[in-house]
Amino acid sequence: MIKSKKLKKGDTIAIVSPSWGGPSIFPHIYESGIKTLEKLGFKIKEFPTARKQADYLYKNPKFRAKDINDAFADKEIKAIFTSIGGEDSIRILPFIDLEIIKNNPKIIMGYSDTTTLLTYINQARLVTLHGPSLMAGLSQWESLEKPFQDHIKKILFENESTHNYQPYKSYCNGYPDWSNKSNTGKIKELIPNQGWNWLQGDLKVQGELFGGNIEVLEFLKGTKFWPKDDFWNNKILFLETSEEKPTPEQIKWMLRNYGMQGIFNKICALIIGRPMRYTKEEKEELKDNVLKVVKTEFNNNKLPIIMNMDFGHTDPQWILPLGIKAQIDCKTKSFKLIEKIFED
Repeated sequence: MIKSKKLKKGDTIAIVSPSWGGPSIFPHIYESGIKTLEKLGFKIKEFPTARKQADYLYKNPKFRAKDINDAFADKEIKAIFTSIGGEDSIRILPFIDLEIIKNNPKIIMGYSDTTTLLTYINQARLVTLHGPSLMAGLSQWESLEKPFQDHIKKILFENESTHNYQPYKSYCNGYPDWSNKSNTGKIKELIPNQGWNWLQGDLKVQGELFGGNIEVLEFLKGTKFWPKDDFWNNKILFLETSEEKPTPEQIKWMLRNYGMQGIFNKICALIIGRPMRYTKEEKEELKDNVLKVVKTEFNNNKLPIIMNMDFGHTDPQWILPLGIKAQIDCKTKSFKLIEKIFED
C-alpha cells in the first residue's frame, strides 16, 4: 500500500465538496466544522468547490474532480477532508487523475457518497480513510464527547502499530433541523448502545479493510470503477447504510449480488455498521436477511459476520482505513488494526 504521512498540528487541510454543495445551503454547519479543525491545530485551505452553489456543482462534475486533482497536487496540502456526502460523486470519477494522486499520496477522508472516491483511490493501492465529514461528524465535535474526540485524535495524530476498536456507550440517529441555526453543532438524543452483534464465525482472521456505503457501492457495480475479481481476496468488507434507510429486504437483494459475484468466498470477514433509524424489529429482520443470504443461500457458515458496529451514518463513528490490515478474533470478540496507517 502507498501510505501518506501522519498529521501534526500546523498542517494544512484541504476542504472540498465532491458531492453535494451542502456548505452553500447550511454555511453555519460548515463553518462549525471548520472551527473544529482549527481547534485541532490545523490550517484550512478551502478549494473552489468547498462553498460553491449546490446547483453549480451538480451541473459540473469535471469542476469537482479538478478540485480533487489539484488538492493532491498541492504541496502545501497534507490531507483532504470532504464537506459532506451526496448522491452523484460517481460522475466525477472519469475525470480523476490517478497518476497525480499516486505521485502525491495524501490523507483523504469522508464517508457516504465519498465511498466512490475512497474505493477508487484505494484500488490504486493508496490508503484512504472512511470517517466523519466536516458537516456530519466534525461539526458536532463538542456534542459527541470525549471518546469520539480521543478516537479521532489517536487515529490522525498517533500512528499506532495497533489500534483496538471499542463500541461507544451511546449513539444518535443524526442531527436536529439544520435550517434552524440554533441547532448548529447539536445532535439528536443519545441512545444506549447495545454493543456489537456477532452473527457467526469462530475464527481469528486478518485482512485489508475495504468498503463503505452499501447504496453508493451499488452505483459502482457494472462500471469500470468496481473492483476486479481478485481484488476481493482476503478483504475485511465493511458496509453501512445511509439516512435514506434502505429496507432489510433491499439490503438482502444487494448482498445477494455480492454472493453471485463469489465475493463471500473471497473475503475473510463481513462487518456491518449500525443502521440509521432502524427499529429493533428492523434490526432483527436485517440480521436474519444477512444470515439468509450468506449462510443459507451461499452456503457459507464460516465467514465471520459482525453487525451493529460503530461506523457509518450514526454518530459517533470510527475512522476505518481502507487498505490497512485488521484482525477479527471471534473467540475474544475483538476487532483491531494490526499495522500503522501512515508512514513514520
